[in-house]
Amino acid sequence: MNETIAVVGAGISGLLLARALKARGKDVVVLEKSRGLGGRLATKRVEAAVFDTGAQYFTAKSERFASMVSEWAAAGVVAPWPGASAHRWIAQPSMNALGKFLADGLDVRREAKVVKVQHKLGGWELTIENQLAQQAGHVVLTAPLPQSLALLKAGDVDLPIEWAGPLAQLSYHPCLALLLTLGGASAVPAEGVALAEGPVRWLADNTKKGISPGKVGAVTVHLSPSFAAEHYAKTEAELAALIVPGIADWLGAPVVNVALHRWKFSEPVAAYAERCVWLPELGLGLAGDALGGPRVEGAALSGLELAERMVGKAQ
Repeated sequence: MNETIAVVGAGISGLLLARALKARGKDVVVLEKSRGLGGRLATKRVEAAVFDTGAQYFTAKSERFASMVSEWAAAGVVAPWPGASAHRWIAQPSMNALGKFLADGLDVRREAKVVKVQHKLGGWELTIENQLAQQAGHVVLTAPLPQSLALLKAGDVDLPIEWAGPLAQLSYHPCLALLLTLGGASAVPAEGVALAEGPVRWLADNTKKGISPGKVGAVTVHLSPSFAAEHYAKTEAELAALIVPGIADWLGAPVVNVALHRWKFSEPVAAYAERCVWLPELGLGLAGDALGGPRVEGAALSGLELAERMVGKAQ
């Protein structure tokens, strides 16, 4: 029987799961559709400016995750957010650095977009766009849950009824991230600012955060879930026309460049009751923030728990 474990998705859930399985001597390959690593721990360069586009920071509330974060801090890959009033962690030099760090030593195949997974005698076959298929004995899906379920549907894989219905009900909020390069320093506080009402949910200055070089503001603006859902198809210029006038006082300097990143699956509306799904009779697992709970920590713990269910806890 093929003993390879194919992990679809190189976000923090998939990477931590793959590392845990490899540490137990398993043959693991990680398939990631994009060039980047870390999923929503994402960073984008726009000309001279650098922006964290997805998760702006993460917290560590559980003892297990806090211990891991301490190890990452000792390795110099994460640090407290400079100037932040709460205990927030950011990766160094930018959020995508944590994904790169966790992928080190793993067999990660980037730009390998899985479009279908099929259960066959003795294992699985994963169809990859414009590449040869990947054979595996087990498959773990860690992409946002609607995408994972779509891969199973494309391969005519039916989940047991007690799982299929509840998982199909889980959904995600979208997010639009406007990336604004300013002509001078911004008025956004060093720790960022969360807005309780209106179309803007969050602003952070990547220059004050230590992500973007230079002295001009490089501001990530996360729009609210309801606004993002209504205006998801709009261009960066259209969105800027709607948003920038209302946050001009926060910006404090003119906008000289606008870019946009769309997150169709930004955060789960609600998390499933269990932290992961493992179906040994199929050799199939699912993990991610829709199971483990929202935010970086929930996704991380989901991947770790699934690894334990698959091979048992390390001695």
